[in-house]
Amino acid sequence: MMKIGNALLPKLVPALAASALALGLAACSKEPAKPTDTPTAVPAPVETATTGDEAQGSAETIPTAIPAQLQGRWGLVDADCTSTMGDAKGLLTIDADTLKFYESVAKLGTIKSGSASALDGAFAFSGEGQSWNLDVALSSPDGGKTLIRKDTGPDAMPGTLTYTKCS
Repeated sequence: MMKIGNALLPKLVPALAASALALGLAACSKEPAKPTDTPTAVPAPVETATTGDEAQGSAETIPTAIPAQLQGRWGLVDADCTSTMGDAKGLLTIDADTLKFYESVAKLGTIKSGSASALDGAFAFSGEGQSWNLDVALSSPDGGKTLIRKDTGPDAMPGTLTYTKCS
């Protein structure tokens, strides 16, 4: 074991105390955890065809609704698509402006970006007597076979969810 000399100890104690205080304050911070470096598989928006004056600039057309490729019935597991008992807790049904879950509904608000196969927008959720807002990114990297969902906001769950299109 290393011995610390009497001359070094008075200099070391304040440094250790300051470090412990900084770590303690960081642990009590109310800031949300930083996102991980895990890729989310949400593709960058694709430029769409424009006409007139827009064609001369680099303006991108933002969709006014959830793209058709993202609409339909999606399941987290196969049984979500085939259940006849009403217990498909991983079923997500998407139409032009709504996400319908097992016990909640989300209405599309402001669309931040999008393309034919992706959308990033603000959604107002309600269910089981509660209301909350989340930003939701939806994308289909394979032409409509799978759907990737990433929620962000104070009440968002971490990570992404991958759904399969119900047939």
